Amino acid sequence: MKRALSRTAASVIAGLTLLAGASLTPPSYATPSYATPSHAKTGTPGCRAAHPQPPGTTAPHTLTSGGLTRTYQLHLPKAYTGDRKWPVVLAFHGRGNTGGGTEEFSKLSSLPAIVAYPEGVVGTGDGQRQAWQGAPYAAPGVDDVAFTGDLLDSLQARLCVDERRVYATGKSNGAGFTALLACRMSDRIAAIAPVAGAFYPGTGENCRPSRPVPVIDFHGTGDATIPYGGDPDRGLPALGDWLTTRAGLNGCRTRTPDRATAPDITESRWTGCEDGADVRHVAVTDGGHTWPGADSYSGGGYTTQSIEAHEVLWNFLRRHHLR
Repeated sequence: MKRALSRTAASVIAGLTLLAGASLTPPSYATPSYATPSHAKTGTPGCRAAHPQPPGTTAPHTLTSGGLTRTYQLHLPKAYTGDRKWPVVLAFHGRGNTGGGTEEFSKLSSLPAIVAYPEGVVGTGDGQRQAWQGAPYAAPGVDDVAFTGDLLDSLQARLCVDERRVYATGKSNGAGFTALLACRMSDRIAAIAPVAGAFYPGTGENCRPSRPVPVIDFHGTGDATIPYGGDPDRGLPALGDWLTTRAGLNGCRTRTPDRATAPDITESRWTGCEDGADVRHVAVTDGGHTWPGADSYSGGGYTTQSIEAHEVLWNFLRRHHLR
């Protein structure tokens, strides 16, 4: 049944210039491709290393970064072998969540990629929950950007990794952190896919990427935790403003007309960007602080089943690589 637009959602979509009377057309990502992107037999030193765990499994691992013992969950695809390079997806949990919890609702481990689910350090504020750099409640002095670099170094030393195809996604605070990675590690992160992102000022402060970073962003117009229209008291921008800034950083020349791809899904695109670093936004009408397509709890509010975020983001990410 088609969901009726709330007044808030309707005004937000209007702000994104949705064409009146646009017909519903099948989404371009309706049939995802799960082909392994790379078949080259050369890669990182890990291509010659013994597997750290059986293919098709998820297991906990640790490494030392910044004088701290950091942990992460690592998933190897069933078809993983050491004689083919594999893309890597880094998935960052939301505040107070875990890598294991994110794996459960996101379905990212079904992708044809090595997936790492890092764990944040307990921060400040209400409940002292795990968090990521760039947020006002992140643990003081903890350099999660450096940790991400150390994690990639470790993965490349132990696994057969395609260094040109490293992607970052996450939810809420973790999604905001991917924006910081796009600013600070654009030489190693090929593209990002934030979901329900908390884009605090610290996630984009003095953002001078060495290259334009492609972005696909998801957000519910009814998100009560990270409001779609922004929250000035917390320094959170309206999604339209954040997207315009990202498109500017990527040198995008064209904003195409918005398109309704399902009764509760509106897609916005910025194209003609430098090095093909397009910016795409998926708005979920009345959507809550949730992961689209999740079939277990991912946050408060309405969870759309019109799309599967892991499929949509993969069809975008897999087209991009470092040059």
